[in-house]
Amino acid sequence: MRDDSQYGTLLTEPIRVRSAAATHVGRVRSMNEDSYLAAHPIYLVADGMGGHNAGEIASAIVVDQFSDLAGQHDITPETLAENLIVAYERITRLDDSTAARSAGTTVALVGTSFDHDQATWVVMNLGDSRIYRLSNDEFEQISIDHSVVQELVDRGEITEEEARVHPYRNMVTRALGPGPNSSPDFWRLPAMLGDRFVICSDGINGELDDAVIEYCLREADDIRDVAPSLVTKAVEAGGRDNATVVALEAVADDAAEEINRYSLFDAGSV
Repeated sequence: MRDDSQYGTLLTEPIRVRSAAATHVGRVRSMNEDSYLAAHPIYLVADGMGGHNAGEIASAIVVDQFSDLAGQHDITPETLAENLIVAYERITRLDDSTAARSAGTTVALVGTSFDHDQATWVVMNLGDSRIYRLSNDEFEQISIDHSVVQELVDRGEITEEEARVHPYRNMVTRALGPGPNSSPDFWRLPAMLGDRFVICSDGINGELDDAVIEYCLREADDIRDVAPSLVTKAVEAGGRDNATVVALEAVADDAAEEINRYSLFDAGSV
């Protein structure tokens, strides 16, 4: 378990990050349609959809597009929105004569920003991939699922427990691609030393309770152990979907390795 005594102070200098990622096709699917990116200052998971190889293509397009932001010092919602629009246009231009015409993908992203001596996290979500944060000893889900079951929960028609087994639990109401609403949610959050994030596809939270995700995020001595641990647990719990995690932490170490990748069992798109 890490020593949190030095954490919880607001960062007044650019955020240094240590990160790792892991992915697995699962026990049921024949293809991994998830893609991920861990290239400072962009950390994201994209969960493709559309059947055949359509989802794989769509999620890979997102990773390719946002890879252009690697190495930048300041990420803004406007920058993210511009790149999301370009990715959307690239997906919708896919050849209509192929299965890829139905391609779509979720996008869950955390970026770093620094302006006027204040470091912030810029968070974006589109779809039902999730973003969790552990900050100043408080664990929370930052993103809001864009899904049918979340709308039912919000209206009080079903409980959170019922949502986990609902027949429409995998039906999203927003995604990047033709058809669904493609409007993302954005957040700008003050950055604190020791902040930890998990970004994951629904193959993780569909198999694991939030309490398990919180435990892994809290108890890991090294943030780089979180991604492979969660992916392994999700596969062992059933592995009914592709499972992908990017985990990151704001660190003080001047020698922090900003990009650290684990690729567990099979390769993610980088």
